[in-house]
Amino acid sequence: MSWDTVRLEWDGDVATLTVDRPDALNALNVETLEAMGEALEEAADEGARVLVLTGAGDAFIAGADIKYMRELSAEAAQDWGELGHDVADALKAFPAPTVAAVNGYAFGGGCEMALACDLRVAAESALIGNTEIDLGIIPGWGATQRLPRLVGDETARRMIFLGERLDAASAAEAGLFGEVVPDDDLTDVVGELADRLAAQPAFAMQTAKQAINQGLEGSQESGLAYEKRAFASLFGTHDQREGMAAFVEDRDPEFE
Repeated sequence: MSWDTVRLEWDGDVATLTVDRPDALNALNVETLEAMGEALEEAADEGARVLVLTGAGDAFIAGADIKYMRELSAEAAQDWGELGHDVADALKAFPAPTVAAVNGYAFGGGCEMALACDLRVAAESALIGNTEIDLGIIPGWGATQRLPRLVGDETARRMIFLGERLDAASAAEAGLFGEVVPDDDLTDVVGELADRLAAQPAFAMQTAKQAINQGLEGSQESGLAYEKRAFASLFGTHDQREGMAAFVEDRDPEFE
């Protein structure tokens, strides 16, 4: 499929989903969110082993479309919030690792899409924040739940209550980014990371992601119980047998 406001491109088993509204700093409107959802579904169906999310031009995703939002009724806002949640949830549940390549502004809904990814790499010029309070609203696509789990309660409250915008270095120190790189190196660094992830055993990676998500969503006790079941389920798979045989035989594994 093709869309007017997003691009889905492939490099081997790595799919890159680019929000392509540079004139609007890649702000998310209904059309773009729906296209993102369809692109994520297509990438999953095509067996992507890694999904990279980024933005065209000088922004990652500068936020949601405020011109659209300003006149919404409470009922329409509920539908709008559910659409954003659907896309963020699709990123979280994507059956392979997802990497946000944050190449510029990531405010409001853009920050929330980055939070829904498994890993985040930022360019040095990136700025990120949940700025909804400046509009008289709160985050509506997951930040009140995902941000505290990532950066801790105090930092999350300050970011959400004050609408703080963090530069890349400060965000990395807070735990929002796993890596900050020069702007010109972002594509190469993310590409290398994606290649490393894609080379991992796919089913084990999917199982690890599900186990981590399970623990974050429930109690530690339920997460540990899930982990025990998931761990055992990998035994007897090709990748488990190949990985352990390669270790014993002192060679590189050939995963499926």
